[in-house]
Amino acid sequence: MAAPPGDAPLTAANNIQPFFTLHKASAAAASSAPSSRARRRIDASLPSSPNPKSAMRIRDVDAQDEEDSELYEQLRLEAFHRIWSRIQSTIDEVLRGINLKLFDQVLQWAQESFSAIRAVAKPCHAEVQQPYPLLTNVICRRIPTAFVLTKNAEFVDDITTFRDLAGHLQSSGCHLAKLSAAELSVKHGVGGCFRSLLRQLLSDVPDVADVFALASWYCEAENYNQPIIVILDDLEQCSSDVLGELVMMLSEWVIKIPIFFVMGIATTLDAPKKLLSSEALQRLEPCKLTLGSPSDRMNALVEAILVKPCAGFCISHEVVMFLRNYFFRHDGTITSFISALKLACSKHFSMEPLSFLCMGVLQEDCEEFWHDKFEALPQVIHKYAFGLPSCTSATNLSNSSNAMVNGLSKLLESQKDWGSVLLCLYEAGRHDKLQLLDIFCEAVNPDLQAQNASNAELPVSKVNIEKLSGMKSGSGKVYMAQVMNAIRYLPMENLLRVLEVWSIHLSGISEINDKVKELQSTTIDADSVRATKEKWTRKYLVPVECLPFHEIICFKNVGVLQSALIGNPRRMVQLDLLKSQSHLKCSCCSRTGTALSGTLHDTSIMCNLAQEYGDVINLHDWYISFEGIINSRNSKVKRKSYSSPSKKKSKSTPAESEAMIQARFCRAVTEMQITGLLRMPSKRRPDLVQRIAFGP
Repeated sequence: MAAPPGDAPLTAANNIQPFFTLHKASAAAASSAPSSRARRRIDASLPSSPNPKSAMRIRDVDAQDEEDSELYEQLRLEAFHRIWSRIQSTIDEVLRGINLKLFDQVLQWAQESFSAIRAVAKPCHAEVQQPYPLLTNVICRRIPTAFVLTKNAEFVDDITTFRDLAGHLQSSGCHLAKLSAAELSVKHGVGGCFRSLLRQLLSDVPDVADVFALASWYCEAENYNQPIIVILDDLEQCSSDVLGELVMMLSEWVIKIPIFFVMGIATTLDAPKKLLSSEALQRLEPCKLTLGSPSDRMNALVEAILVKPCAGFCISHEVVMFLRNYFFRHDGTITSFISALKLACSKHFSMEPLSFLCMGVLQEDCEEFWHDKFEALPQVIHKYAFGLPSCTSATNLSNSSNAMVNGLSKLLESQKDWGSVLLCLYEAGRHDKLQLLDIFCEAVNPDLQAQNASNAELPVSKVNIEKLSGMKSGSGKVYMAQVMNAIRYLPMENLLRVLEVWSIHLSGISEINDKVKELQSTTIDADSVRATKEKWTRKYLVPVECLPFHEIICFKNVGVLQSALIGNPRRMVQLDLLKSQSHLKCSCCSRTGTALSGTLHDTSIMCNLAQEYGDVINLHDWYISFEGIINSRNSKVKRKSYSSPSKKKSKSTPAESEAMIQARFCRAVTEMQITGLLRMPSKRRPDLVQRIAFGP
């Protein structure tokens, strides 16, 4: 390969000296390339559905008119946004409701601390701005500090909590400032930390950021009669020296400027003793508060978004088990569970052609909505709907729109009754410290229906609870059997309380609710309640996967979800590089068909060219192919500029030098190496690189 001209400027783009990967291969080296190895081409298509019949149905739907396809794709996108918006608002409301008790405790603590400081002294405006302490009977130098134990393994769950706490305190009249662990670092020091505090309180921060500026601001009439709350959401990540210096500085002004701390702690309430010096700890007046545990928040979320039909979207047993394990693998991080659930929701609406019908749940008249939408569907989608596995296995199901509407209506009604009975089980099981997520995982198991059918003719005493208790979670009624056993030993007082909650959950199921009221009004024993509840599980705990048309609202493809969350990132990088035209949707590449265009990104061109080789690629041949594509693009641009009728307006693009093409080639090779798609040449074979292929 020719070297660049001697007078060419040596820039970062064409300086290939550090790479030493390019040279003309000798004839012997070229001929010694292994030709016996089969060339492996990476399948650029996405992973196919594990169910071939499902894939065939999707291909049938894709065969419809392009205009209708875009219309239904838009409907699915709109449905996803509306339904996830409903789910997200429900999540925010649940978490805010759980945290509200803590927020009220913090607000009450702040008000009581402010009253205690004002009881010591209420300095006038002139005294506040004096640099010396007030002469009072009691010299108070202790800053009221609320230590909030979050018990979260990941800080990401605390972000929303402290954000909502700040809004709650600010709406109650308190002055708010938030300091992050990055601001309380050695790099910024106490000066930078205090300046950040002033920027959040003062509209105009002076050049000299000192306490006197804060005192002058606090003396204003609208600021004087409220405390200043400083929130540190992650105490354990702060610099101990900087935080200690800030505490010592503000403690001298605590009577004049009532600044209180709210500090978040993730591990243990003893963390401040390990972080701060004894002198700084003596300047704090601690108050210990605790946030609800992640399991409590998870139980509330499962009840609100999975058990109760809040948006008409649900997940299958396999997906639930995967999300449960995913939640525990991330140390009980609520945010990771919510993100995974959102991904499952987005995958459902992108893969299921009829998923836009889920939006009917949000309509006032859902049956009318479903009837109108289904009547307007093409014949191919009609055929697809009644070809769903849940419909082909159902009996006495006609291929009409009325059957479709009735099926979806019964599906939602069954889900509502199913959720009511499940909450009754949880209410009884919480006395034995059972989690709702565990009971939920068993209740959605479609094998439960077969177990109930096999035990339907047996008396309750014959149900082998000991055998069930030895089974693995998710494979049988392990937790449900534990619930049934726990009711047997509940004290009468707790049992009556459980029946009272049952009557609330079962208000829509008159058959069971009448029996519960009868039990409440008579002398009962635990055996009778247990026997009655066993009948509920047989009749009303029908998993959604056992009902017709459940595929429309239920996401079942756990493989797609697992691939997206745990995934194969290098495989996806390969697929994205090979399908860059479809991702970019540019006009210059779409007209070329399958041929490579020089307007593509260099790395994408290189990855596509690598498809023509085996596991080992000759660098010289690779470069020649790359150079040919780049030069063909330049020649096309040149011909287009020559044929332009307006020569003054058009400017011909000069052909790139060989040195520049070499530099672009080297950079693309390096990018493929960095992403792990390529292994660079060895000393034995400096003219060959090894391609690393992931997936089939």
